Amino acid sequence: MLVLKEGKTLLPCDAILISGQCIVNESMLTGESIPVTKTHLPQADNFKPWRMHCAEDYKKHVLFCGTEVIQTKADDTGVVKAVVLRTGFNTAKGDLVRSILYPKPMNFKLYRDALRFLMCLIAFAAIGMIYTVCVFALNGEEAGEVVKKSLDVITIAVPPALPAALTTGIIYTQRRLKKKGIFCISPQRINMCGQLNLICFDKTGTLTEDGLDLWGLLPCERNCFQDIHSFPADHSLPWGPVFRAMVVCHSLIVWEGKIQGDPLDVKMFEATNWVIDDSSGHQIEGQGSTHATVVRPGPKASSAPVEGVAILHQFPFSSALQRMSVIAQEIGGEQQVFTKGAPEMVAMLCRAETVPLNFESKLLLYTAQGFRVIGLACKSLQAGKQSTDLTREEVESDLTFLGLLIMENRLKRETKPVLEELSAARIRSVMVTGDNIQTAVTVAKNAGMISATNRVILVEANKIPGSFSASITWKPLEENKTEDYRGLQDDSPPTTERRIRLALASGQYHFAMSGKSYQIVAQHFRHLLPKLLLNGTVFARMSPGQKSSLVEEFQKLDYFVGMCGDGANDCGALKVAHAGISLSEQEASVASPFTSRTPSIACVPELIREGRAALVTSFCMFKYMALYSTIQYLGVLLLYWLKTGKILPINFSQWAQDPSWTKRRWRYWTVFWMRAYVCEKGESSQLNAFGNYQFLFQDLAITTVIGVTMSFTGAYPKLVPYRPPSQLISPPLLLSVVLNILFSLSMQVFGFVVVQEQPWYSKTNIYSACLSVNNHMENSSSVSSLGLHGMRDGAHGQTDNGYKSYENTTVWLLSTINCLIVALVFSKGRPFRQPIYTNYVFILVLIGQLGICLFLVFADIDDLYSKMDLVCTPTTWRISMVIMLAVTLAASFLVEEAVIENRSLWLLLKKTFRYHSKSHYKRLQRVLEQDSAWPPLNETFFSDSVAISVEGSMGGHSNPTFDSNEDAL
Repeated sequence: MLVLKEGKTLLPCDAILISGQCIVNESMLTGESIPVTKTHLPQADNFKPWRMHCAEDYKKHVLFCGTEVIQTKADDTGVVKAVVLRTGFNTAKGDLVRSILYPKPMNFKLYRDALRFLMCLIAFAAIGMIYTVCVFALNGEEAGEVVKKSLDVITIAVPPALPAALTTGIIYTQRRLKKKGIFCISPQRINMCGQLNLICFDKTGTLTEDGLDLWGLLPCERNCFQDIHSFPADHSLPWGPVFRAMVVCHSLIVWEGKIQGDPLDVKMFEATNWVIDDSSGHQIEGQGSTHATVVRPGPKASSAPVEGVAILHQFPFSSALQRMSVIAQEIGGEQQVFTKGAPEMVAMLCRAETVPLNFESKLLLYTAQGFRVIGLACKSLQAGKQSTDLTREEVESDLTFLGLLIMENRLKRETKPVLEELSAARIRSVMVTGDNIQTAVTVAKNAGMISATNRVILVEANKIPGSFSASITWKPLEENKTEDYRGLQDDSPPTTERRIRLALASGQYHFAMSGKSYQIVAQHFRHLLPKLLLNGTVFARMSPGQKSSLVEEFQKLDYFVGMCGDGANDCGALKVAHAGISLSEQEASVASPFTSRTPSIACVPELIREGRAALVTSFCMFKYMALYSTIQYLGVLLLYWLKTGKILPINFSQWAQDPSWTKRRWRYWTVFWMRAYVCEKGESSQLNAFGNYQFLFQDLAITTVIGVTMSFTGAYPKLVPYRPPSQLISPPLLLSVVLNILFSLSMQVFGFVVVQEQPWYSKTNIYSACLSVNNHMENSSSVSSLGLHGMRDGAHGQTDNGYKSYENTTVWLLSTINCLIVALVFSKGRPFRQPIYTNYVFILVLIGQLGICLFLVFADIDDLYSKMDLVCTPTTWRISMVIMLAVTLAASFLVEEAVIENRSLWLLLKKTFRYHSKSHYKRLQRVLEQDSAWPPLNETFFSDSVAISVEGSMGGHSNPTFDSNEDAL
């Protein structure tokens, strides 16, 4: 048992309020800084579990862990008590933390294909390992050496730097997003943003402004609407039932000297010029001592016949019930009930004789203009009844309709341009809101979601009373065409019908449905749901659970779904979407992978652009790492092909008789003497592989630096009307990798074979090239070979460590510069990334690395060549290697640009081979294009008696603050 005293209290557990009332700040869980009123659990005579008895309203009695009680109001008992329900990870906060620690697994093709890609590399390495074992075993190598060399092949073929390189690209993208005010707590989802093709938007606070402006009041008296009262007006609203409803029917509080609460309530209350008396206690006649909220006329208020009005009890607003109610009492007067909510719901609770006959037409009149309309109602209570003893059902019945409160909700300045940009990029926009369906359709039209030439079909589904079946009806939503919105049907029926049919035949139509209809369709017309979602654009009066369910249904159609919202009722949908974008900076934003500092949807195309750039960067890194490891792998296997054997001894006397020898005796004496000494002692066989420094140079100086800087390229500023590929196992990518592997293999094999055909080539003497040059070219200044300087210094260990050979030098130089070539070719720019020249760091790195490699090709520095295990070759051969590299660059670049990146060519091939997308929604589109009877118009279908129960699954992941699925409570 918890006893809550005055002052702020941070709740350590979930608890249910059993006495008194609390004002709670739930921003940590919901993302909304608006204080929430919590009322005690109502007393009931039946024995039903409290969760079942309270139905959808149970959340209004539960204090959730991690939230802060900022104000308490005791009842007759004098204390505020709560019973502990849950602790630890079983609480609402624990569920939120659990969802962060163990997020929903992502089934993204890129990550699935990455494993297949690695398996292919491992299989490729296994072939090389078998080849290595055979070569070294046949040449009589020791078993330990064979094992080491065969295992070394695996580390070469499978790049260990691949995960780090991919992570680096994601980190850079995350940093760019942060600079643009978009924060990410799930970096793996950045790549998924590049595939988004459907975005669900909340309306209020997301597409429209947060604040509402009070536009007018349409009062009702004696079953008839009166003249509208506009705001602001020269004359104040007269005292009466409507004015009393505006004064008391809210959940506002005074917190830190300011009126806090729902923006709609604040605007409505401020229009009355009354004030809230926040003194601690008030003596109300017939109610004893109670902490009731009292409102009084302010200095600017019009004269009123009462001193003030006390709000005795609240039934807070519920998204499921779409209304709120209060029990109020004029000081010295009688108790009354005031109800405020969705006009349709309020009218259903009123006595029929009090509702005007033209109620629906008036409601349509204002909702069609995009206004937000609120219904007001009231009734008097019998004297002598305690307000706390009344149930919500008793209070909200037999009401008297008072009128309509009309609020203006303007579009945000960024909304229309962003939606137009998404539409141009062929990304669907869907509105998911809790507002009136006509208001939502109008906002969708004004925002550009629905074109002026497109038709809107209203889908209504209802359960048939007295049976287990349901009906569904399609009817065109009649639009108001006159400027004053009063002519509901300007065109003649035949013309209207013909225009609608023409729009339907061309596919220019949109479905609109309410949350109630959506749930009935999901239960009774499951086979129709995918067809409705294919063209569904407006989903109104949706509960939080229905929003989550809708996102999951879109995902079942193979859409990549993004969700953008700012309210508490969006948390579940934000979590289950592929990319949830929260416009709230409160703590509940942790439920969303992405949070925007700027509360506008301008962050959506920015996120998609960066996602596409990150996805393309990931593919570039995959391709580069595959080519880099394959190039190195092929080079090593080529060198393994050389058979190991003894180096033939040098005949010292024969060399000494050479005429040229006497001229250069002082330059070659040390070399020949040392060579003769080595031959006498015997020399180990050549290893015929890359040296340690050669591997180190390729891995660190080339690949690591490229992997770090290649991802610096930013996103292209324009969204193109197609997405980058989502899978590694795709024909363009595989063709690119295979062709570049063939180019690299051809160049290395060509260099490997041709160098052995050169006249200066010697398998046994790695100095024959430089000696040959000096024998025939007297004016050559490059006569010192790679090992001379080391031998003059007595460094025999640097002269020949077994790695040096003409084949090694040729293959290593070709493969090293080839890595630079594929890095340049694979660094894609437009249409998803900025041109490569904008990545200044990467360009400077490539230029620097190319300069170093060319320096290694043409330099004759003894110490450097000795360290790098290179040997001297004639200048003509070095130029030949540069020509081979230039041809490879030209071929790779031409193939990449003319074939791999040629979108028109691939579209032509798809059309020629009749390839169609396997996505569920694409297949369904093709089927519906051939169905002339779809969509049905002005028709009603009936379901079978068997319904699919979706109550338990209507919501996916949802914050327990709103839709807890813990049935044990």
